Amino acid sequence: MLVDTHTHFYDDWLLPDAEAAVQRALDAGVGKMIQADIDSHERPRMWEIGLRHPGVLFQMAGFYPGSVTAENLQYELDLVHGIVESRTDIVAIGEIGLDYHEGKEYVKEQKEVLRLQLELAAQRNLPVNIHLRDAWEDLLTIFKDCRHLNLRGNLHCFSGSYEVYQEANRYGDWSVGIGGVITFKNSKLAQTLERIPLHHILLETDAPYLAPVPHRGKRNESSFLPIIAEKVARVKGLSTEECARITTENAERLFSI
Repeated sequence: MLVDTHTHFYDDWLLPDAEAAVQRALDAGVGKMIQADIDSHERPRMWEIGLRHPGVLFQMAGFYPGSVTAENLQYELDLVHGIVESRTDIVAIGEIGLDYHEGKEYVKEQKEVLRLQLELAAQRNLPVNIHLRDAWEDLLTIFKDCRHLNLRGNLHCFSGSYEVYQEANRYGDWSVGIGGVITFKNSKLAQTLERIPLHHILLETDAPYLAPVPHRGKRNESSFLPIIAEKVARVKGLSTEECARITTENAERLFSI
C-alpha cells in the first residue's frame, strides 16, 4: 500500500471527477490519502468529500500562505483554531508556510500566521505540513526561533538542497515530501534525495498539480503515486515494494493514520 501525503480532491480541476479519482487511486494501490487544507472558501468541499471516504481520505487543517491578507488574517486563524479544538480527526496543521512567489505584499502577515500555527501544532501535539516557495531563509529563521516547540512534520514538495534539509532538522524533526518533480528530466532532486535518510522520505502527488512524467502538464491525481514511488525506489536502490513499505510506515507514523 502507498500513502499520498498531500492531495486536493476538492480542487476545481479535480472535484468533478473526484469520486472516480479516489477509486482509481485505490485500484492503483494508494490506500490512504491526506487532503491539505487551504482556507475557509475551499474547506467545506474538503470536508464533504473526506467524510464520504472514512479511513481512506484524511484531512489537515490550516491557513495557506497564498491566501493570507491583512484583512482576513484573524478571521481565518480563528477558524483553524476552532476546527482543531473541536474535531478529533485532524491529522496535521497544514498546508501552512511562506510563499513569496507571487510577491511580498503580505510577508509580515505570512510570517505571523506561520508562527501562530506552529504554536498551535505544538499545543495540540500535531505534525505540520509546510508549503514553501522562494522563502527558505525566512522559513529557517522561523524554525530556529521555534525550536523550543519540538516541531515535527514534512516539507511539502521539497525542492531544497541537502544542506537546507540538514539545517531544518537542527530545529525539529522534518521529513521531505517527494512528488512528481522527482521524475522531471532537468530536476536535481534525485541527487539530493540520494543523501536524505529513508526514514525522512514521504510520497505525495499535490494533485491536481505537478503530475509526474509521462503525465507532466496534465491533471495530476493520486493514482499516479506509483510512478513517483518507482522513481524514488530507483534513486534509493530499493525495490518498489520496499520503497512502498518504508514510505507508508513513515507516513502512518508521522500522521498517526
